[in-house]
Amino acid sequence: MESHRQPSFLALLNPFAPLRALWRHRNLLWQFIVRNVELRNKGSMLGMLWSVLNPLLTLAVYVFVFGFVFGGKFGVVENESRWDYGLGIFLGLAIFQLVAETIVVSPTLIVTQPNFVKKVVFPLEILPAAAVGAGVFHTLITLTMVSIGIVAGGHTLTLHTLPLPLILLPIVLTSLGLAWFLAAVGVFFRDLGQVVGALATALMFASAIFYPAARVAEEAPRAWSILKFNPLLHTVEMAREVVLWSQPISWTNLGWLYLGSVLTASLGYACFVRLKPAFADVI
Repeated sequence: MESHRQPSFLALLNPFAPLRALWRHRNLLWQFIVRNVELRNKGSMLGMLWSVLNPLLTLAVYVFVFGFVFGGKFGVVENESRWDYGLGIFLGLAIFQLVAETIVVSPTLIVTQPNFVKKVVFPLEILPAAAVGAGVFHTLITLTMVSIGIVAGGHTLTLHTLPLPLILLPIVLTSLGLAWFLAAVGVFFRDLGQVVGALATALMFASAIFYPAARVAEEAPRAWSILKFNPLLHTVEMAREVVLWSQPISWTNLGWLYLGSVLTASLGYACFVRLKPAFADVI
């Protein structure tokens, strides 16, 4: 049985604290990740096949609309085709969707599970983590579709693609921190679920999904002075650089991403654990 004694907030800020908690309940966490993945397409005729079909359909739509209809380009490499531009958008959206799903579903994760809240020994912190885990699963499927699109477009994956997992890990940690924080705060502020939808849309347009970040820095320096602190923007840019444009990774930028993501995960977990004892009274 878990102790009722609450550690101090500073003790919870230990970056290894959330990792220890997830590892301690790893089997239960895995069960809930599988449960979340299965529930997404439960009752449909094609079931898990939609996890592959949806990214394929999305890839086709974005390549056609943004690549062929609007004729957009990132302008990073020479001879950039419309197919390449569509893939760049699709790759950015695949990464963005992980964060978007996290912030949209997290505020209601605890309030919709009152039975788990009333069980003192149930580790509530795995509910937000399982939601992020399911999002990672679907992101990996989408990234596979991006790889297929690269090959279909006549290109090849180079050794520059190898650091991609290192680039994605910080955004997973950031998503974990946001999930814990929003899940905890959502118990006390029920309107939060209505706000995060608009925030997700704003985040999409602030994360260089449809345009190169360098263009903002050149044409709108005031906006860039704010957008440059968006970790998702840098993650999308670095992922496109190594996957689509075969450019070397910026280890300095990656280091800042890791620093920010570890801090976000630690703060989110600390807030969740400190607020958890009050969940039962509010719900």
